[in-house]
Amino acid sequence: MRISIFITIYILFFSNLIGQNQYPIVLIHGFMGWGTDEMAGYKYWGGKYDFEEYLESLGYEVYTVSIGPISSNWDRAIETYYQIKGGQVDYGKKHSDKYSIIQKPKNKDWEGLYPQWSNDNPIHIIGHSLGGQTARMLQFLLENQIYSDSLNTTLEETGLLGKKKLKWIRSITTIATPHNGTTLSNIVSTTLPFMEELMGLAAIIDNRIYSFDLEQWGFNRHRNEPWNKYFERLRHHPAWETKNFCAWDVSIDGARQLNTYLKANNDIYYFSFTTGNTRHDEKTGYHKPNTTMSIVLRPNAYLMGKTRQCWLEGDCTDSTWYENDGIINTISQIGPTSGQNGADKIITYNNEDDIVTGAWLYMGKYTMDHKAFMGHGNYSDETITIIYKVLNDHSKRLMSLPLL
Repeated sequence: MRISIFITIYILFFSNLIGQNQYPIVLIHGFMGWGTDEMAGYKYWGGKYDFEEYLESLGYEVYTVSIGPISSNWDRAIETYYQIKGGQVDYGKKHSDKYSIIQKPKNKDWEGLYPQWSNDNPIHIIGHSLGGQTARMLQFLLENQIYSDSLNTTLEETGLLGKKKLKWIRSITTIATPHNGTTLSNIVSTTLPFMEELMGLAAIIDNRIYSFDLEQWGFNRHRNEPWNKYFERLRHHPAWETKNFCAWDVSIDGARQLNTYLKANNDIYYFSFTTGNTRHDEKTGYHKPNTTMSIVLRPNAYLMGKTRQCWLEGDCTDSTWYENDGIINTISQIGPTSGQNGADKIITYNNEDDIVTGAWLYMGKYTMDHKAFMGHGNYSDETITIIYKVLNDHSKRLMSLPLL
């Protein structure tokens, strides 16, 4: 009898060590991203390919959220929660009052991609670009009780904000995420022209092909409104002057503010993949784009390759920030370091023995521009092969993590 009990305990203990979890993978898109039902089948995660479908073909359970492409990480994280769990979006009374947004937009009420999500059924999150910041914000909102008043006396009465939800996330993986912001300070004005061209072509196929999901601001595209008029209204929207938009979150000051309270949790595994497609110019000391970088992103790359910016407190970026992928500085993608309370722990990954909770595992740099890792723009068949291998290997790695 004692032997059988010992064997049972041993098996349970050993199986917990080796992991073999089957937790779902949730994909969170970045700035200017879109959902699987938009863009006439052209995928954010894969372009003419489909990374979600590829991972599912390997046996993984995968879900893709479609959230505000230019909204703040607070709004995006809340939308992510309700898209996964299901229910009526509620941005919180205090937050909604502060920014004069609609607290519960009627058309943001979802059935839920994975309604059983809980501490017994946690998830793995993979976020590209801004999606990585959104994942970290979601972690914060799950782990903390949020108050509805400035005196912190009354809790928010929402399914997400009013109660702590610990151990709902097993891992967070970021790809080309501006953890410490980007020196491309005019990211909105430099990227919108490219999107306007893309949306113009898309509109020929389907007039409802893309949405900025700004219903909380009362901002919608009018019926039969031309895309150029819509973009013009968007450019002059008063919300841009607030801090409740992605432009603030991806600035170096906005990211520092986020990093001050979005801290790593000792129950969660963190992984970061970086991209860069510039090279050092010995004559100038700056960085310039490689020939494989998308032509659309090269002006950004030149600008970022010689730009230094200073935080409000006075510290400034240095030459290590010159390397970039056309949108995000490569060094900023490694992990959060600029918080006023200190940096998160970062470990350069060498092998499986390095995997620990509570620290960022830096998984290495890929010579690609910001869009190429998602299968967009200028890339080769070899690039897609590399991305498929990264996704396959990393998904295996996630499934090998110990059970919660």
